[in-house]
Amino acid sequence: MNVLDSVPRTALAVTHEPAAPPRPVVELDGVVKTYGEKTANPVYALRNVSLSVLPGEFVAVMGHSGSGKSTLLNLLGCLDRPTAGAYRLDGADVAKLSRRQLAHVRARKLGFVFQSFHLLPRLTARANVELPMQYLGGVGRRERRRRAEEALARVGLAEKFERRPTELSGGQQQRVAIARALVNRPSLLLADEPTGNLDTRTGLELLALLQELNAAGATVVMVTHEADVAACAGRAIHLADGRVTRDARNGAPADAKRALTELPPDNTETPEHSA
Repeated sequence: MNVLDSVPRTALAVTHEPAAPPRPVVELDGVVKTYGEKTANPVYALRNVSLSVLPGEFVAVMGHSGSGKSTLLNLLGCLDRPTAGAYRLDGADVAKLSRRQLAHVRARKLGFVFQSFHLLPRLTARANVELPMQYLGGVGRRERRRRAEEALARVGLAEKFERRPTELSGGQQQRVAIARALVNRPSLLLADEPTGNLDTRTGLELLALLQELNAAGATVVMVTHEADVAACAGRAIHLADGRVTRDARNGAPADAKRALTELPPDNTETPEHSA
């Protein structure tokens, strides 16, 4: 008799444990944010918001003025704390952290891109991108230079290391801001109306860049009030009066790079000031 005949068939079966789901980068559980809570008429900016964002997602947060989207972004960016509920970033409850710990989280785990670029005009593109590493500390001068140049090359500015913001177009300045946001390799990239100050062509170029970064693994949460901008994300969360009214995945996000090819030729820009 074959020795295997005496072994129960179930013991011979190869079992494969199902892969554990990825841990969310962002988890909000019953988050409430009020202002003037000690007064008779507190203002509710967020009301019982619960949501999560998984690694590699590209999420658009939409809503009219006063909907709570800016408050939500401030909470996600550890610039404010919830009045009630929990916010976990990479599994850590950030509401329980000290101000110093929050500053460390912002430097280590978060990258910010704003509608205004917030670049220091006297510094070169490379020096602007080096700033987060200088604030964080622990990164030598040569390594800061290398990582800054790597980040600028990643956003298509390999030839612009020594240019100052005034020598760059709006689109190029926003690319510098994105490189600065990426240089510390954050868990989450937060973009607040990143195309708001840009023309249609340059805005699409920036959206194409965000899509490329997302395809390479970056987790992106972008606040916008424009439906065509949100259409480039893989998921859209709608807020109204501080509540999530809709949270839907976009099965076919708009391809910003393809949309660029469909624009009429633009012969008004010189190569020096193209995005």
